[in-house]
Amino acid sequence: MWGVKISPRELQKMLQTVRRTGLSIEQVEGVESVIIKFRDKELVVKNPHVTSLKVGGQIVFQVTGEIEERALVVEEVSISEEDVQLVASQAGVSLEEARKALKATKGDLARAIMYLKSA
Repeated sequence: MWGVKISPRELQKMLQTVRRTGLSIEQVEGVESVIIKFRDKELVVKNPHVTSLKVGGQIVFQVTGEIEERALVVEEVSISEEDVQLVASQAGVSLEEARKALKATKGDLARAIMYLKSA
């Protein structure tokens, strides 16, 4: 790592110092992949080496491995005008608000109505 060699004895001293500060470092076993999702893409870390660092009630994960970037395909849902009118009347909102709710819920009428009534 960066051309610096650390002897096993030095490594043990460093780990003891880290433990005294309340920092806990553990290797996370059995991880097959790590996925970080963005709006338009996702990063997939294959064959990851994952380490968890626990300090002050927080857990930080360090992930290294082979990174693959994948574009996400966004499916456009077909929403009928009949569905828009139904949601608008049931939720007591405008047609435009109903259309936005249906798009946000991918055409799910019940979820769109519940979403609008809870807002």
